Amino acid sequence: MPGSDDYVFDEESGEWMPASELAAKRAAEGAVEVRDAVGNLLADGDQVTLIKDLEVKGAGRTLKQGTLIKSIRLTGDPQEIDCKYEGIKGLVLRAEFVRKR
Repeated sequence: MPGSDDYVFDEESGEWMPASELAAKRAAEGAVEVRDAVGNLLADGDQVTLIKDLEVKGAGRTLKQGTLIKSIRLTGDPQEIDCKYEGIKGLVLRAEFVRKR
């Protein structure tokens, strides 16, 4: 078979497929899309604003609507983003409560 050495076995589907196709499929599976409250795609380093007041458990304070979070980090979960905010360690927000700036 011509070009048969370019094919690899995909354990998941049980089929032989071109190596480049399998690599693209695995890359797409690893990429998690995180979207804000209005559907904008979020990425590491984005600035977001809160769309409602949020009580921060364990910190004993409330972050007000309109609060700017300067640099977010994606966690690999489609609904959670890691944030840094003054005075609050390990802040994780749900993407549905923020809007990209």
